[in-house]
Amino acid sequence: MLNGVRILDLTWVLGGPFASYLLAQLGAEIIKVEPPSGDLSRAFPPHFFEGDSAFFLSINRGKKSIALDLKNPQGREAFYDLARKADAVMYGFAPDVPAKLGLDFPTLHAINPKLCVAELIGFHDQGEYATKPSFDIIAQAMGGFMDLTGEAGGKPVRGGYQIADLGAGLYLALGLLAALFEARGSGVGKKIQTTLLDCQLALLTWQAQNYFVTGEVPRATGSRHATLAPSEAFLCADGKYIVVSASTQAHWPLLCKAIGRPELADDARFANPSARIANVDALAQTLGSVLRQQPAHYWVECIGQAGVPVGPVNNVAEALAQPLAGLRNMIEPLANPRSGAALNFLGNPIKFNGACELSYPPACGAHTREVLRDVCGYDAARIEQLERLGAVKASGVARP
Repeated sequence: MLNGVRILDLTWVLGGPFASYLLAQLGAEIIKVEPPSGDLSRAFPPHFFEGDSAFFLSINRGKKSIALDLKNPQGREAFYDLARKADAVMYGFAPDVPAKLGLDFPTLHAINPKLCVAELIGFHDQGEYATKPSFDIIAQAMGGFMDLTGEAGGKPVRGGYQIADLGAGLYLALGLLAALFEARGSGVGKKIQTTLLDCQLALLTWQAQNYFVTGEVPRATGSRHATLAPSEAFLCADGKYIVVSASTQAHWPLLCKAIGRPELADDARFANPSARIANVDALAQTLGSVLRQQPAHYWVECIGQAGVPVGPVNNVAEALAQPLAGLRNMIEPLANPRSGAALNFLGNPIKFNGACELSYPPACGAHTREVLRDVCGYDAARIEQLERLGAVKASGVARP
């Protein structure tokens, strides 16, 4: 789908590399431009597979790695030569860094007018926020996510994974796709920018709109949906939880019949969606007392057969082992080309004909010589000279 699109990826750690990983899954050629020391996430503890951090492995399949010292004039010139043959550049530096490195949009646009630039930052590129350190948990906190997450009246809770980084990566990839589409027609590239905080605010969607309409501040409700009922997690006899979401009027009597309490469908407290929300605590107590009488798998089967939305609350191992993960090819084994040892990776959630097979995450600088030769047209002597000058690194693996 993105065959023939070449993207130079200077991002690191999570949000940016996740964005470029998505584009690799769509067929783009991603050239990961790393410092000679490698992406910091290569050394993230605590889990490693044959010297590579599990964190790094998770989001760097399907990429080539070239190691350049962009502070070295010769390394920067090599990058400019790459930019002349690329469609886009992605980076996630602090806002003032691109200009210091000569990688700001005006400089790159002068080198290649068709080049699109995608930038991921924390908060803003001006004033005091331009130098404010940004991390996923800070964006979750400032963006309202943590206050909406957790049990009612409890402490704010961070999301189980880095929703601020990953959400910003999704927006960054989408914005770059739009810029690339326009550049194909106009011949002129654009700069697009996302911030961790902007994307957290954008993901508030209906909660923010409810606040705009009512002035009421949304609050954490645990697993319970704020406006639909019943729609929450329930404890079963075996100590496991299921989630039931019989929130439409059509589903409600079906659920009542499936759990052996058909009379609840006519209970005035639960007769319609508004009544169920108004009496949600009584509703949850009533359903909970029934669902605690049988194990989770029993209710998943009974309620599911009735056509009511229901599912088990899986841990990560259970989620990856469920049959649907296999049916949808969401687990893909891949051999490390350096050793032959096999390792499972997550599959591509976007299904399309002719989907590309992504290669194993690269060693730092594994493709330096190949890229400089094939993309920039450098001969072996020039590449060796750049190595001697410390401008590029053409081999080796960053170790923890």
